[in-house]
Amino acid sequence: MIFQHAFSLSPPFPLKLPPITGSQTLKSTPVIRAKVVGKKLVKEGPFGTLVYTIKQMKMYRGFTKMPHVQYIHTEASESLCGLKLEVNKYQYLLTGRVYDGKMYTGLCNFVERWDQLTLSQRKGLNYRYHLGCNCKIKSCYYLPCFVTSKNECLWTDMLSNFGYPGYQSKHYACIRQKGGYCSWYRGWAPPDKSIINATDP
Repeated sequence: MIFQHAFSLSPPFPLKLPPITGSQTLKSTPVIRAKVVGKKLVKEGPFGTLVYTIKQMKMYRGFTKMPHVQYIHTEASESLCGLKLEVNKYQYLLTGRVYDGKMYTGLCNFVERWDQLTLSQRKGLNYRYHLGCNCKIKSCYYLPCFVTSKNECLWTDMLSNFGYPGYQSKHYACIRQKGGYCSWYRGWAPPDKSIINATDP
């Protein structure tokens, strides 16, 4: 779900993305699966920039901005939101932004090891998140909270899990249902009665 936010891009990712919605996958911000195969420190900016060389496995979103990504740029300092990625070890799901023909990412973007994603998140990337392109995720920080239009899904992870990674983030996708309403789709996860149904505005 946090994940889906990255995909739905309707709302910007809050901190570490809420659920990924289809809109995040289809808009211009890159979302890719890749393995880091090298890194070097370059003297850009006051503290330097880490440039990771990647082997792109799959691009889920961002084709219009950059059809193929070979390098990922991030601040060298973690205090400036720079990311530390393992070389030749893991595949990652990476999100970021394109500026001046380069892809940048950092701690405020959704970055996760592929093997740490749930089955629902991986299936969502491949099959479901695009179904939520016109849906928006509305964050709920305290009760009561409500959706205000039929194209919203209410994200309640913030109520009990302090955001990501919460149950909705890991197991649900916000998709458009018959009748034009957006609601959470459970997919592969067991039911969780604490999740609020967002189809009742």
